[in-house]
Amino acid sequence: MCAVDRRAGRDPEFEAFVAGAAGRLLHVAVLLTAEPPAEAYAAHRILAGALARTYAYWERLRGDDPYDHTRQEVCAAYARTARRLPPGSGILAPLSPAQRLVLVMRVYEGVAEEVTAAQLGLAPERVEALRNRAVAALREATRPAAGAA
Repeated sequence: MCAVDRRAGRDPEFEAFVAGAAGRLLHVAVLLTAEPPAEAYAAHRILAGALARTYAYWERLRGDDPYDHTRQEVCAAYARTARRLPPGSGILAPLSPAQRLVLVMRVYEGVAEEVTAAQLGLAPERVEALRNRAVAALREATRPAAGAA
């Protein structure tokens, strides 16, 4: 009975968290997979797995940010599966998986360089270099062709 009471207490909190954060977390996953939003099957799978892992860990998240935890789960799931995913056609498709991770965390999510480095297991200098290369690659990819009107 005690386990049921504890579980009943976390379901509404978790549901409220998902209702408030799932859209942004899905966008993070879509950016990472570079899928068109209407066909973001891998992004949906990555997010569903991350939310399931967050739910399983929910009791231990007291005082911690569940969004941050779930974003870390999304990024870790993407990192594990990136090489098996199709290349994608989204705005970040020209980038390597590591560049996508760094760019999404640093630019889109606004995570500090040191935190990004720790979460990805990289040196801060490597994070900065990946971000700089990603930005340069995106600038090059969106630059109009020479001689175009």
